[in-house]
Amino acid sequence: MIKRNKHLLIFSAVAVTIVLTLVYSTRPKPVKVLVEAVEMGTIEETVANTRAGTVNACRRAKMSPAMGGQIATLTVKEGDAVKQGDVLLALWNDDLQAEVGLARSEAKAAKARAKSVCVQADISEKNAQRKVELRKTHAISEELVDQAVATAKSQRADCLASETSATVSDERIGVAEALLERTILKAPFDGIAVEVNGEVGEYVTPSPPGIPTLPAIDMVDRSCFYVVAPIDEVDAPKIKPEMKARITLDAFKDRRFAASVRRVADYVLDREKQARTVDIEVIFADPNDMLEMLPGYSADAEVILRTRDNVLRVPTETIIDKQQLYVFNADDQSLELRDVKTGLSNWDHTEIISGVEQGEFVVVTVDRKGVEDGAFAVIDNSDSQ
Repeated sequence: MIKRNKHLLIFSAVAVTIVLTLVYSTRPKPVKVLVEAVEMGTIEETVANTRAGTVNACRRAKMSPAMGGQIATLTVKEGDAVKQGDVLLALWNDDLQAEVGLARSEAKAAKARAKSVCVQADISEKNAQRKVELRKTHAISEELVDQAVATAKSQRADCLASETSATVSDERIGVAEALLERTILKAPFDGIAVEVNGEVGEYVTPSPPGIPTLPAIDMVDRSCFYVVAPIDEVDAPKIKPEMKARITLDAFKDRRFAASVRRVADYVLDREKQARTVDIEVIFADPNDMLEMLPGYSADAEVILRTRDNVLRVPTETIIDKQQLYVFNADDQSLELRDVKTGLSNWDHTEIISGVEQGEFVVVTVDRKGVEDGAFAVIDNSDSQ
């Protein structure tokens, strides 16, 4: 009897082993999934540019002389720092300098003539006044009095004319100096000469209307930079000046620069078919960040519309059709497709109002083959490294 029971136990164990082997051999291979825990954190609703933006200098001057001529003086080279008012370039202008000198001499002579005429007018007026007094005593004739008064008035008029002529001469100095100034380029602000086109002895000409040419000197103020970025016309009405923002640049990987909206353009660009955008200007918040910038860098601007702290959130890439996600059940190693209610969202995270709890694990790799409701799965977070 004991021997019989022993054989029965052995047979049962073998049968169970066979059944388990069959079960596990027919069970599908587990799908490897990348998961992240549902957590509490901050959510920001943001708007980002549709195409790459550009870093611009707050002040940049592409300058050329107002008139053509031969370069006589060139005091800067590319990369030089200059101060406001420094002379950068001057054309040959000896003739105009002579005109200024002549105008000053003529003005000086005109003032001297005016002074002389006005002194004579003063003497004539005093002489006329004496004769008017003598006429009261009948010491002289009325005709002599009339002549003296007429002479005094005439010379006073000559005085006024001479003073006006002297004023005109002074203004001619201003005209001559203005013409001379057109041959000189001065720095309009403190900055760097980033480009110099021309050498001493070469001729430069101003740009004809509607035909842009290279500037003689290109100056940039390195103390202030901002980003111009195109925003989709649908999102543009949400953005207001002084909203907080972030700037990212290809030149500075993994860095985000604090910023704020400086301006929203007053018109819509329609350069591309069915892709109308509105340019916004976003300025760096920290002046020290600007010291690392160069005009022309490509940049992206992300404007923060709303912020919520201490809310339940999941990675945005886990959300399917804005209302579902997969939850990994550790007990039976299966995936469960759940309906969720979402709130604020951005590229990184989405707020969860209901549907999952803090500490549960949601599937990030939702587009991986085999990920479906009820699927057998194992965690493989090696892809996250």
